[in-house]
Amino acid sequence: MRWQTTLVAAILLALVGGFYYVYEVRMGPDREKVETRKGRVFSIETADVMAVELKRPDGTVKAAREAENWLLVDPVKARGDRGAIEETLTTVVTAKMDREIEAAPKSLADFGLDKPAAEVDLTLKDGKTLGLLIGAKSPTGVWVYAKERDKPNVFVLGESVLRDSTRPVGDFRDKTLLSFSRADLSGIEIVTAAESIALEPEGQRWKMTRPVPRPADTETVNDLLEKLGAARVREFVAEAPPSLAPYGLDRPARVVLHVGKEKDRAARALLFGKMDEAKKGVYAMRAGETSVLLVPEETWKAVPQNVAALRDKAVVAFEREKVTRIDIESPKGTVSVTKTKDAWAITAPEALPADQVEVGAVLSRLRELRAQGFLSDDATGIPRYLAKPEVKVTVHQEGAPAPTTVLLAPAPDRRGGKPTVYAAVAGKGPVVLVDDKALQGLGRTALELRDRRVFAGLEPRDVKRVRVKAGGQTVVAERSGDADWKLVEPAKGAARSTKIDDLLYMLRGLRWDEIAADKADTPARWGFDAPAFEVTMLRADGSELGTLVLGKREGERYYARTASSPVYSIQAGAVGQLPKIPDDLKG
Repeated sequence: MRWQTTLVAAILLALVGGFYYVYEVRMGPDREKVETRKGRVFSIETADVMAVELKRPDGTVKAAREAENWLLVDPVKARGDRGAIEETLTTVVTAKMDREIEAAPKSLADFGLDKPAAEVDLTLKDGKTLGLLIGAKSPTGVWVYAKERDKPNVFVLGESVLRDSTRPVGDFRDKTLLSFSRADLSGIEIVTAAESIALEPEGQRWKMTRPVPRPADTETVNDLLEKLGAARVREFVAEAPPSLAPYGLDRPARVVLHVGKEKDRAARALLFGKMDEAKKGVYAMRAGETSVLLVPEETWKAVPQNVAALRDKAVVAFEREKVTRIDIESPKGTVSVTKTKDAWAITAPEALPADQVEVGAVLSRLRELRAQGFLSDDATGIPRYLAKPEVKVTVHQEGAPAPTTVLLAPAPDRRGGKPTVYAAVAGKGPVVLVDDKALQGLGRTALELRDRRVFAGLEPRDVKRVRVKAGGQTVVAERSGDADWKLVEPAKGAARSTKIDDLLYMLRGLRWDEIAADKADTPARWGFDAPAFEVTMLRADGSELGTLVLGKREGERYYARTASSPVYSIQAGAVGQLPKIPDDLKG
């Protein structure tokens, strides 16, 4: 009979599974919906409401759903703030009756319902309407008295229903100043009392097409678009006022954003009027609308007022990744740096390893040069201002027909009380004023650009044995595992691993300032006859990774050398506090 038992078990399992599917899966959501609606005044959802009307003693607010958005139709026709409207709707729709006060009250005045503080009318998808009257607050202030429009009983609801139903009209208006997609922009116009400027996108950058064709400062344009896109209306000041003069909007400045192209091209304009210093805002209007708005002052300050403010202020443009060589001429000498594969090397006046960070800094400073003022529109001003440049920086680019040379010379002009420098691209211009730090930042020498690491490429993990000498004492330590060290001389024992690691990391980052002498042929002059400190690093096979000898200290510098180096001058601060031998290295 075993097969019969199995059959019965299978049938029971199928019945249980079917019950679970029907009860939990199919009927579960409906049960959950019913459960959440228990105690609610209305058994609907926010999505069922197509229009809402809020009647208050100070006026009526009416909004209608328009696809995914809301349109305010009373007291003014305007875009609605979807968040605020749906937040209020949710509060009303999900409001639960705490308790019934009276089933058939003799006087609604006892509850403030003869002259309600707010009346809420909801129009549903099927055309039906629901109404809620909200009266006075209960003595505790936590509840409000309410009733459905077509039913007699009075009950209490949470005070939030009254709070949200009586929000100011401005809360329900869309406060987005100007809605647009930057990807759709095909042009910008800026019209002020002084100038009329037109801009068009050119790839990832912007160019001026009016009044004169020239590159525009993309950073300035992007800042304008960012401020316009993020700006929110601070206050709705007036609706269709009899005169716009009090707001400075009778002769406004204008910013027009063009979206789309050809037949689909459309314009969205914003008008700017007077500043309100007390409110730290500016009066504005959207073209085609009658509302006077107050918007943050930083929105107006982001609008370039003239061509000079919109001109491309970059002195020179180049693709950093394509630069293959840099030549620098200055009173300090001439230096050339050439890229080989992914690294830079000094090739003139002699072949030397280059400091990758310092060479990169030259390119960064060159790209970041920004005009503080324009002295000519083209190269015509170069003979006057840059006939004898103090610094020349020439950039060679892969695929470029010719190298680009930037000329720099001191200028007598001051901007903001600070000195400036003349700058221009040779043969092209324009001549501009830039920060005077450009001369020092770009007029670098071979010494300043060379790799000044004492131990280039040193990796502390490769060091397996360290020998340290100081004060007539010698300590030898060996690596034990990956992180620990142990002493092997003068006696075996535990070592202070952190101290040894600190020493190795100091050596890896150590840089020299100057070359004091090409050879250490007079050891006593530099203190190498009786070194203050000496450390030798060895590999696992016993071969030497490097030796540093610190000689005499003069003021804030040490004289130092390695086994094969010239005599270096090193900042004492870079060396730090040297360990005392042997005590500081003992475990």
